[in-house]
Amino acid sequence: MANETNVHWHEHSVSRAEREKLNGNSGCVIWLTGLSACGKSTIANLVDHKLHSRGIHTYVLDGDNIRMGLNAGPGMLKERHGEDFAKRFGIGFSAIDREENIRRIGAVAKLFSEAGLVTLTAFISPYRRDRDAVRASMPGDFIEIFVDAPLEVCEKRDPKGLYKKARAGEIKGFTGIDDPYEAPQKPELVLDAGKKTADALAEEVIAYLAKQGKVR
Repeated sequence: MANETNVHWHEHSVSRAEREKLNGNSGCVIWLTGLSACGKSTIANLVDHKLHSRGIHTYVLDGDNIRMGLNAGPGMLKERHGEDFAKRFGIGFSAIDREENIRRIGAVAKLFSEAGLVTLTAFISPYRRDRDAVRASMPGDFIEIFVDAPLEVCEKRDPKGLYKKARAGEIKGFTGIDDPYEAPQKPELVLDAGKKTADALAEEVIAYLAKQGKVR
């Protein structure tokens, strides 16, 4: 790692193993990926609720929520910080912006997992290379789950009206319409979100975690 600014990793006094022992569960990152409106956020929140009720320490990192703070867009930053700042640090939806969006949230998710949390992420994360980079950053902790719903099903749901706007040309670079989505090649789990209920899919996620010894 280039270290031009003399930055050094600081080891914590409390180890990961000690944190996990206190929590009573292993930390990991459940990375839900799929098209907009496939059900990622709904499933993530159901898993979060079900595990929390069992006393498992969890947290959900949701795509829209992250883009309201950590990865805010230029328009959200401009008023407070100025145009130059907004252009430099704002995260949009171009390919390179999406890459940085996923890089940042991958780094945050890694910290959460090391703190002994079952960390659920709900991001379209359309590019395979970006997801693979996150996986490589946390060997053994990354669980990729493909929420598989056909484009026509997602368009029919369209709770935010985004597909309609994309079809009308009001939104450019929209995943699945005029920007690609690269499905995982070897995910740990595939959820049939076109046919099964969100609750049933959440139970599949929990069953997988239990089988892998991540939760009790």
